[in-house]
Amino acid sequence: MQFAAIADVHGNCPALEAVLADIAKLGIDDVVNLGDHVSGPLEAARTADLLIERGFPSVRGDQDRILVELRRAGISTRSDFQQLEPKHFDWMASMPSTLTYREQVFLCHGSPRDDAAFWLDHVAADGSVRPSGIETIEAGAEGIDAGLILCAHTHIPRAVHLRDGRMIVNPGSVGLPGYDGKTPVPYVVEVGTPHACYAILEQTRLGWVATFRYVPYDNTSMATLARSKGMLIWASAIATGWIQRDGM
Repeated sequence: MQFAAIADVHGNCPALEAVLADIAKLGIDDVVNLGDHVSGPLEAARTADLLIERGFPSVRGDQDRILVELRRAGISTRSDFQQLEPKHFDWMASMPSTLTYREQVFLCHGSPRDDAAFWLDHVAADGSVRPSGIETIEAGAEGIDAGLILCAHTHIPRAVHLRDGRMIVNPGSVGLPGYDGKTPVPYVVEVGTPHACYAILEQTRLGWVATFRYVPYDNTSMATLARSKGMLIWASAIATGWIQRDGM
């Protein structure tokens, strides 16, 4: 079995188009999507339309959940919310929080029990983002029988082998290679490349193999769009893969 895993597109349609073209060029037909499809200041509706058209097996991310909750509550001034139509909200609302793919692969966004959890990585007390310990990771995988577990949310591509032979893979982010957060303490995630990232998963006689792909695309327009909406950290991350407060 071979398939591609994408995650955290965050409305970056040019990045998504480049990744899908790369997947097609490699002759891979099957794709799964791990959530946070459209949130942010970019092209929410265009991205949603493309993903709806493709119909990939998908789980709902924490930001997708928040958008659905905002719709149920009424109105929002958020740029992504304002772009979306009822069909887009219905599409996100229809997604499960977890999914088993082909009876062998478990899909989630943050962790199996929390769509907003950092799992393979954690925020340390000093604000640095570091790999989580094996005991913590294994505790999060308790009760999951699948030999391959896919997660997302942190935007940090990583593969972790558990001591019982299972593997957990975060395919990284298609559309947003850096961001900042405030909880539990202020922190910054910087992947260090502006390229769109995804993973190819292949089942071999020796077990699952994960290959991470970094795909260049015309990121200038998306960085400019983010900057025009006052999202300087997004602009910097999309342009460079690093965070600079002035957005350059």
